[in-house]
Amino acid sequence: MLGRPEGHSDRINAMQFLGIGLTEASHHEDALSVKEAELATLRRLGDSEENILSTQSNLAKTYSALGRLEEALRLRRDVYFGYLKLKGEEDAKTILEANNYAFSLFCLERFEETKTFLRKAMVVARRALGTSHITTLRLRWIYAKALYMDDGATLDDLREAVMTLEEAERTARRILGGAHPVTDATERALRHSRAVLGARDTAPSGSA
Repeated sequence: MLGRPEGHSDRINAMQFLGIGLTEASHHEDALSVKEAELATLRRLGDSEENILSTQSNLAKTYSALGRLEEALRLRRDVYFGYLKLKGEEDAKTILEANNYAFSLFCLERFEETKTFLRKAMVVARRALGTSHITTLRLRWIYAKALYMDDGATLDDLREAVMTLEEAERTARRILGGAHPVTDATERALRHSRAVLGARDTAPSGSA
């Protein structure tokens, strides 16, 4: 990591704290200006690639909070591939950014791309982090939702979604507890996926 002159370091730290404070107060437009300035400063100073990627990741969160999903997706893609090149596919940070990238695809309802990307990412996460890791569970949650929320989902897709969420919910409950947000989100998705599958199973022959 490149060192920074003390004055530059203080300035960047001040921008980081200001951006965090504005985000926590839900002043996302103001936070956006601060985070964009922070990123420009890091680039101008020739800071480390990892610091720049981390700042881009924070900026993507703000774009998402503002509903600027396409811009968030572009940044998420850049950050994921940046970490992939810098640290390799099995690094925990790379896998976390894979989760963020997949979620951006999902939020834009690009379900086919989401599923294709996650089929590989989930294998990597299970191998590198294990089946019980919170990031692995989040990847499975996104994948299952992309399966059952796709208008073109087949019965097999719906059954796979339910099975994936059943396994993820059991694991999340055992590892994280019933009150954890990931467990709660997985439970809700499981109920929804079962409802979608049940509606399809009981639909008259030939109906959608």
